[in-house]
Amino acid sequence: MDLFIVLVICLSCLIPLSLWNRNRAKEKLPPGPTPLPIIGNILQINVNNVSKSISKLAETYGPVFTVYFGTERAVVIYGYEAVKEALIDQSEVFSGRAPFPVLDRVIQGLGMSQFGECMWSTLLNSTPFDPTFLLGCAPCNVICSIIFQNRFEYDDKKLSLLINYFHENLLISSNAWIQLCNAFPLLLHFPGSHNRLLKNIAYQHKFIVEKVKEHQDSLDFNNPQDFIDYFLIKIEKEKHNKQSEFTMENLIATVWDVMSAGTETTSTTLRYGFLLLLKHPEVTAKVQEEIDRVIGRHRSPCMQDRSHMPYTDAVIHEIQRFIDLVPNNLHHTVTQDTKFRGYLIPKGTTIVTSLTSVLHDDKEFPNPDQFDPGHFLDESGNFKKSDYFLAFSAGKRACAGEGLARMELFLLLTNILQHFTLKSLVDPKDIDTAPIVNGLAAPPPVYEVCFIPV
Repeated sequence: MDLFIVLVICLSCLIPLSLWNRNRAKEKLPPGPTPLPIIGNILQINVNNVSKSISKLAETYGPVFTVYFGTERAVVIYGYEAVKEALIDQSEVFSGRAPFPVLDRVIQGLGMSQFGECMWSTLLNSTPFDPTFLLGCAPCNVICSIIFQNRFEYDDKKLSLLINYFHENLLISSNAWIQLCNAFPLLLHFPGSHNRLLKNIAYQHKFIVEKVKEHQDSLDFNNPQDFIDYFLIKIEKEKHNKQSEFTMENLIATVWDVMSAGTETTSTTLRYGFLLLLKHPEVTAKVQEEIDRVIGRHRSPCMQDRSHMPYTDAVIHEIQRFIDLVPNNLHHTVTQDTKFRGYLIPKGTTIVTSLTSVLHDDKEFPNPDQFDPGHFLDESGNFKKSDYFLAFSAGKRACAGEGLARMELFLLLTNILQHFTLKSLVDPKDIDTAPIVNGLAAPPPVYEVCFIPV
């Protein structure tokens, strides 16, 4: 009897596996590791370092291969040529939005994929502190100025909560549990860190709803002041169009998208950047020398300065390349059955594009695992562009805020280094620059720094 039960269990596993493999062959999908029923290839993927697992699989299966995150099929595209072909050459069909079950519970598929006195006084104090909150204030206020036409004081409790939640959301979204929840949405019904994420987002949505109501009460159709005003006017104009995407729900989701992406990615890049500058004081010294030579101490940096500051520009690019903040990009889907490099990818298939494979390509960037601004400088010391610089992704679903992010990174970094030098609490050789996790994002470890007036 026991043997019979074992045989039934084995057959119940083998039959779905056989059908699965047959369907894969029939569809001419890219090759990949054999998935197990229900769990797919999850045992072959380190959910704490998905990027590293993908790199290992690419060594076996090449630049295009298939993996299963649970029952969710995904085609991984690895290396510059393949990524460029998908995101740029065939951007239209590779531009679908992939499901993210944890966040989809909240946003329901909607949305779109300066310094204050308090800040200066904190820096001038010269005491060690964790720069996470401070480096989140400026990007958050820039976004709030665009969306709400107002900014917060740096001691505002609402600002503090927003920034803390955005930071916490990034950490939670990148941990192993969330990767498992996305592969197995049934886990969302159990206790776990996803509940904290959903609670944070609920608070942020409540804040946005309050702001939208304030705008509705003060809206002047003849004199819109900000993003919300323009969106509300569009909602009113299209209120009889049942197919319109300009809805109140979409406004709230879009504002959350913009605030979330525009605040935390920029502040995390800055935070990681200053950690790297602490690790490499010789690089910091060269940036400050260029600031003194081009800008001086008697005026603030402006964007026109960037073209005259090749070394600083190279440092900012190298920070983004080295940290590889979103290693596997935001997942896409194909919008129709698609032929790609001899394979047929069915409509709706999740697409994972490895940005790590491009940003750390050793043919383009010698010693890619080392922080070296020379990767973006020619022999004469001029800034050198690289087609491999895909820190903002590429194609139709590239980062919509790239231009704003570039300005923020340049102006914030040069403003701070114009007035302060960085002091580490430990020997630079002992600073660990490895990310604390490598999932949706790869954020830096927590650290403290002293800003010493120059």
